[in-house]
Parts: sequence; C-alpha cells; structure tokens
Amino acid sequence: METTYREAIRTAIDDAMSKDERIFMMGEDVGHYGGCFGVSMGLLDKFGEQRIIDTPLSESAFTGAGIGASMRGMRPIVEIMTVNFSLLALDQIMNTAATFLHMSGGQFAVPLVIRMSTGGGKQLAAQHSHSLEGWYAHIPGIKILTPASIQDAYDMVHLALNDPDPVLIFENSLLYNAKGVLDKTKTPLPIGKADILQRGKDVTILAYGINVKKAREANEILAQEGIECEIIDLRSLRPLDDATIMASVAKTHRVVIVDEGWKSGSISAEIIARINEQAFYELDAPIERVCTEEVPLPYAKHLEEAALPNPAKIVEAVKKVVGHG
Repeated sequence: METTYREAIRTAIDDAMSKDERIFMMGEDVGHYGGCFGVSMGLLDKFGEQRIIDTPLSESAFTGAGIGASMRGMRPIVEIMTVNFSLLALDQIMNTAATFLHMSGGQFAVPLVIRMSTGGGKQLAAQHSHSLEGWYAHIPGIKILTPASIQDAYDMVHLALNDPDPVLIFENSLLYNAKGVLDKTKTPLPIGKADILQRGKDVTILAYGINVKKAREANEILAQEGIECEIIDLRSLRPLDDATIMASVAKTHRVVIVDEGWKSGSISAEIIARINEQAFYELDAPIERVCTEEVPLPYAKHLEEAALPNPAKIVEAVKKVVGHG
C-alpha cells in the first residue's frame, strides 16, 4: 500500500500495540499533540493514557522509566524528540541500558526501544539538527538502526520490539513526508544486515538514512557518464554488516562513504578502518568520504545546505575515486 515514512512508523506501532498489551509508548508530546513529528497522531484515542503517555521534559527520567519497565517485562517504546536531546539521557542509555545485561551476569535484559529524529535540513539550528547515531554505534550492548525506506520504517519497529537488547532507531527528520510502498507481508531483513539496492562494478557507495536517497540522486548523474555504482544501504550501524561491505569492496575495488556525521571519530571512519583491516589489498584507490562539515549546523538555509552531504558532493567524490590511477 502507498504510505508515508511517518505513517509507516505509526502503523507499525499501532499493529504491535494491538497484538501485545505489554507494549506502550512514552515521550514528550506523544499523546495529545500526536508527537513532535506527528508519528503518534491518533494513537492516544485508540489506546488511552495508560499506553500512550505524555511525559515531562526530562529525557533522563522517562528513559530511565522505560528501562525499568522493560526489566519488569513490559515492552516500552521511548520517543525522544531529537538526537541532540538524547544526550540528556546518555547516562541512562550507556551506563544502564547498555550495561545491565553484562553487569547482572546475564540475569537481566533490557528490551527497550528508543526512537528519535536525527539529521539536518529543516533549519532547526545546531541544537536540533545533528547526526549523532555514529556516536551511539560506539557503545557495546545496544543496537543502532537507521531506516531509509518506508519498508524499513515499518519493519524496524517490529525488529526492535522483538529484540532482547536495547535498540535505538534513528529516523531522519527529512524522511517523514517521504512516500512509498509498504508491504506488511514481506519478510524483513534482520538487524545487522545491509541491503544492496543497486549492483554495479565501478564503485561502492555506502550510505544510510537520508543519504541513501542522495546517493540514488547522485547515481542518476553518474550513470549518464557510464559510471556504474553499487549502492548499499547500511541499515544497521551496530552491528555493521562487514560481510556485505567487504564482498562489495572485492567486487568494485573503490569506495565512497556518505555519512551525515562529522568526519572526526565518525561511523565512516570506523568503516574505513574495518575495510583496511579486512580488505585493504582489494582497494585500487583511497576511500573517499562525504560527511557534514565540522561546524555546529547553521540555521541559515544556504549555510545549512552547504554544510550537509548532497548529491553534487557525492558525484565529486565518486569521480575522484574512480579517476584515481
């Protein structure tokens, strides 16, 4: 069926809550307001205030409440408005949710789902626009999902709810209005599995989230010049699908990584390190990266656009790596 990214997430939550009374949702404005980005619109009327819970503006408090509820057998979905605000709950996420299974000797799991918006492009300025999913991918004990498609927007909610570990879902805010086809009967790719969206022989483009769309747009330009790109949607940043990445590197011998995080200490840097460790001798050219400029994201539209990855930058990086040697 035709739907939007936002509606696909809402449908997944609705379907899951209808089947499992343990599932509830909590966060700022998720109830009466319908969510900061409209994802939970109408769910309060259907499920009531005991299962769609408006919380105070305290990310640490309601994330901690979600952790406690998950340890008592519930299946909470915690919504944090933006990834920037999640830093207020970082202690709960890293020091409790991610570590409790280990520190309890395997006795207590934390099957918690945390959803949040990420990324720039909406002129929301530096405190609401950064892409910090690469930071979270540094932390053992949690899983990091980055749905780029309508199908994954739906599937990843169910995958996360069925996982025994804490799962963080990063939804790029520019995707909420995106339209596409949702097939609720389709078997989803598992967590930790990348998706090869297009096969090609000249260069591998690795991307996730909104940058999958930008990679596709760049590919349309590059195809006119006879450059065949293999486009891979990483989907999961922790765990990463090393096998799919290395197989593509062995095929194309050239790589461009598109990452909305900053270059320094980024997930793209981690991927480069893994390629160097596992497939260095397959490379015929240095790996190129297209990342956000190393500045707090500007409010001014033209400066924000200049700071973020875009198809033109991807085209330039591909041409550089393909033309090398």
